[in-house]
Amino acid sequence: MRLLLAEDERELSNALVAVLKHANFTVDAVYDGADALEYLRTGVYDAAILDIMMPKMDGVSALKQARAEGVDTPVLFLTAKSEIDDRVTGLDAGANDYLTKPFAMKELLARVRVLTRARSQPQGNVLSFGNISLDRLTYELKCGEKAVRLANKEFQMLEMLLQNPGQVISADTFMDKIWGWDSESELNVVWVYVSYVRKKLANVGAGVRITAVRNVGYTLEKTV
Repeated sequence: MRLLLAEDERELSNALVAVLKHANFTVDAVYDGADALEYLRTGVYDAAILDIMMPKMDGVSALKQARAEGVDTPVLFLTAKSEIDDRVTGLDAGANDYLTKPFAMKELLARVRVLTRARSQPQGNVLSFGNISLDRLTYELKCGEKAVRLANKEFQMLEMLLQNPGQVISADTFMDKIWGWDSESELNVVWVYVSYVRKKLANVGAGVRITAVRNVGYTLEKTV
């Protein structure tokens, strides 16, 4: 899952990034509302966390503009404001949730999980295809009695393939959704992780495989 974090307090932003990454989220951090809007426009995020009071453009204005342009990314507002009118203003601007400072990190993580489930987990916590299943809560890949836990990026890659069985996903799409468009990683890291996931599939005796479509991308197909 890829998140956008827009928070101008650098110390708080660094702490939030550390907590979110520990919870297996991929996080892009920005520090003002103008950048938040530009990043939201990419449409690659599963959810966004926006502070309201930020330089260049406040969070409410940034979100209003993003919504007007058709961006439907779920958004959680973080702010020191706690008055009812402020909450209503944020929700009316298109926010999905609202959390006031100070807050407990556990509550933030719980709210983010709700946002991401609502957007991209309509199938529930388990994805299935052929004779395999992937548990989104435990990151376990299962086939019959065999099971193996996937690392974060392995999980995200297989999750994307399971959400789009039979469809070809380009290496660029994997890079954007998993590593981030501004990542310093080379594109061949996608091939490396495809090989990791293939090994995990083989380890559990999966009746599915990841097939490379030359110069296009990768797709998941059944073998039995």
